[in-house]
Amino acid sequence: MLRELRRRWGSYKYRFVPWLALNLRRQRRTLRYVPESSQDKVIADEDVFETLLKTFKALFINDFSRQADILALLPEVKSQYLELLTVEQKRSKVNSCNHQGQHVFSPEEVLFNTLGFTVSRDRSSLVSAGTGVFVTKGFVPKGTVVSMYPGTVYRKHEPIFFQSLGNPFIFRCIDGVLIDGNDKGLSRSVYRSCSRRDQFGPFQMSDESWLTATPQNPLAVGQYVNNCSHEKAANVCYQEFDVPGHFPVELKQYLPNIVYSHDVESHLRCVVLVTLRDIKQGEELFSNYYTVVS
Repeated sequence: MLRELRRRWGSYKYRFVPWLALNLRRQRRTLRYVPESSQDKVIADEDVFETLLKTFKALFINDFSRQADILALLPEVKSQYLELLTVEQKRSKVNSCNHQGQHVFSPEEVLFNTLGFTVSRDRSSLVSAGTGVFVTKGFVPKGTVVSMYPGTVYRKHEPIFFQSLGNPFIFRCIDGVLIDGNDKGLSRSVYRSCSRRDQFGPFQMSDESWLTATPQNPLAVGQYVNNCSHEKAANVCYQEFDVPGHFPVELKQYLPNIVYSHDVESHLRCVVLVTLRDIKQGEELFSNYYTVVS
């Protein structure tokens, strides 16, 4: 029992304000100093957008045969994807241009074919850290979006008390927005409820599959990235990204975030993890759990 309590405290302490105040000086390597919230960018928002767009399009094409209801309502979009599918089939040396005969890859294979790497959850290399995230195949260059932090997005003053109890997966953005990345219990139920609430006909506004062991968006594992330590320096960092209004509606099914309040008119907040250096196959991802804005 004592060992379990120590393990839980090890994960939670980085979000406990009194502990942070007492340990800032001793834990400088786990801090990230940002002069202004507007400068909290490792790469440009345009680069984040292009990476997500490229990845999600590849996932959509790979799952083309199951997108009939969506494409029936978007004839112009359908023709564009048919052209992309034909190019992909030629690249894969598939003779037939009929999408029903296409070879279907796993989401991890799609990620590797698109970005050159895969990431997945496994037991952390840190003692008593539980689950971690590893680059399981390929190579990730510096300045690359390597993961996303999934979950329900809460604005300031929205009710999150009961969801936060014993929950080490709540991420606080610089402006006070909270993202609950817990895939169990009440947090799981809230996310599913909000996701199904916002579904519009065949159009899904978010991805629920990150709540399972087989997410359709293979990037949606960022909540399991462990905090760095003196022995394990950070190799990725969090970057906030607001999804623009012109984000393709057919690709929103891969966004692993949903807003808690349906009537809030603002861009969807996402958080991505960006590499601080080149990362090789087999390495675990480590980041900073908290950011100091001076």
